[in-house]
Amino acid sequence: MTDQHTDRASFRSFQESTKDDWSLIMRHIGQTQNMVADNALHLLQQLGSDHGGFPVTRLEHSLQTATRAEKDGRDAEYVVCALLHDIGDTLAPFNHPYIASTMLKPFASEANHFMVAQHGIFQGYYFWHHIGLDRDAREAFRDSPYFEYTEEFCAKYDSPAFNPEYKSAPLEHFAPLVQDFFAARSPAH
Repeated sequence: MTDQHTDRASFRSFQESTKDDWSLIMRHIGQTQNMVADNALHLLQQLGSDHGGFPVTRLEHSLQTATRAEKDGRDAEYVVCALLHDIGDTLAPFNHPYIASTMLKPFASEANHFMVAQHGIFQGYYFWHHIGLDRDAREAFRDSPYFEYTEEFCAKYDSPAFNPEYKSAPLEHFAPLVQDFFAARSPAH
């Protein structure tokens, strides 16, 4: 096992870096990627301490969304996307879809990436008129091949996932899916 303090590149700026430095860094990328799943699960756990005024915590909302998708027979990638779609809620509430979509992009299909990136606008259809926004803002994406796919995600899984009486699977149930999804591998794109 290498010492983390000695197994490092020697440059002080990118301009000084060498091929050997980057070879060493690239050997470490797998270790860094292996931390992503644990970090994502940790962020999800933190969502359990905030409800933001909603009927359930942000974690419970995420668990309900993923549980509904899983029970409906969606594949593992879709379920992980459903679980993580709001992971940025407490980091950047007004821009939360892009935190999740950025995490997912290298490994998710174009359809699932679009769905997560745009779910906030699509979800707005159900409530934006109550807060003075245009509920039809999603129409700007009408020509997207993923419009109906994202519309369905919001209608079937995201929108109804605020039920305090719903019995969702616990986070531990989804941990292996998250671990497998983010395991060190080449990105899908």
